[in-house]
Amino acid sequence: MENKRQEKGINRRSFIFSTAAAGAGLVFGPKVFGQAAAAAGAGDINVALIGAGAQGKVLLNACLNIPGVRFKAVCDIWESFGLKPAVKLLEAYKHSPIGYTDYREMLATEKGLDAAIIATPDFMHAEHACACLEAGLNVYCEKEMSNTLEGARKMVETARKTGKLLQIGHQRRSNPIYLYSCEKILNDAHLIGKITTINGQWNRSTAACQDIAVPKKYIIDEAVLKKYGYESMEQFRNWRWYKGMGGGPIVDLGSHQIDIYSWFLGANPKSVIASGGIDYWNGRQWYDNVMAIYEYVTPAGTVRALYQTLTTNSSNGYFESFLGDKGTLLVSEAPNRTSVYREAWVPEQEWDVWVKKGYVTKKAAPVKEKSDLADVRESETPPQYYLNVEMNKPAHQPHLENFFEAVRSGGKVKLNCPAEVGYETAVTVLKVNEAVEACRKLDFKPEEFKV
Repeated sequence: MENKRQEKGINRRSFIFSTAAAGAGLVFGPKVFGQAAAAAGAGDINVALIGAGAQGKVLLNACLNIPGVRFKAVCDIWESFGLKPAVKLLEAYKHSPIGYTDYREMLATEKGLDAAIIATPDFMHAEHACACLEAGLNVYCEKEMSNTLEGARKMVETARKTGKLLQIGHQRRSNPIYLYSCEKILNDAHLIGKITTINGQWNRSTAACQDIAVPKKYIIDEAVLKKYGYESMEQFRNWRWYKGMGGGPIVDLGSHQIDIYSWFLGANPKSVIASGGIDYWNGRQWYDNVMAIYEYVTPAGTVRALYQTLTTNSSNGYFESFLGDKGTLLVSEAPNRTSVYREAWVPEQEWDVWVKKGYVTKKAAPVKEKSDLADVRESETPPQYYLNVEMNKPAHQPHLENFFEAVRSGGKVKLNCPAEVGYETAVTVLKVNEAVEACRKLDFKPEEFKV
């Protein structure tokens, strides 16, 4: 393909339309990007985006808030709906990217790149990441690290061999609310006591799992689809549901939160048992509803962790709840949901110490009339406390900032989710589908988590 800047003709409004239709729900404007962040300067990090679909545009949105990041190339096989709109938007904000449909041509042509952001389907991650690492680029790769452990292992090995940085996109590991919850609430204050149980979920409605119709003019040619491993446009748009491409909702959604289980506990699981099936969505290959129970063994004792992902009902959305013998930590990437609750039997004075230190702020409990029907052994409303921390950036921005800071420092700044950590999460999550198929508990061996 002859290298050239993409044709003029798709404006900012078209880009917003295509983004919304792809399900990203983004709104762009000067207040979001900031002209200062777009202005070129010395010491810029030159970046390529591989994969300009819905998730790629989310990452692009976040990056355009970060000073010193310059997009020099964008690559996507969906020219009309992904590639061209992304290039036009970047040009509008004073970047000068060249568009490509083949990542190999991009790597052969673009010699001044420092880093690549990969937001392609899971089954392409290993190929794209390894090629970029071998070309001398540092890589930010979306989760799931790979749809196979072989692919994930190759990514770890290639990062080690090349000495380049590889950050996996489990963005909660850079979220200040999650960092504060782990470091301050659990490890420093030990507010909730001994953790015994974890509950987590990501529930989505049927409407959120349905395709938005693609206008005929945006449909990719069948020959192009087959060249890149897709049998149809439907498969291209729903690759997460197909074996050999993704891992279904439990991998796509669950990996974000199951990763938090292991991080907060400081341990990898000992076993997992799971139940799931194709209960609702006809014609899809992966399970649409899954419930899994992990068993962790920690220095403090055994922890059982339930996780579910639904695609038929959105009740209570997504969260992780850590239950200890003295309280509960409820944490979520959703705004304003994170709180910590004190068990009623725990003296208020124990938590007042941490209120005075500024770790948490107590919320006044609503006044309720006493009921003779209430069980005297239980508290109707556990006392609630707020964490004294906030997240005021797009969800992915702190994780990308961590990556770019590490690149700029030559690796002196540590990645929050390096390849080895991403691999451990891949081992943990991919096992769930195996457990569903096996219809029994599967054990993990410690060596499984190592490369």
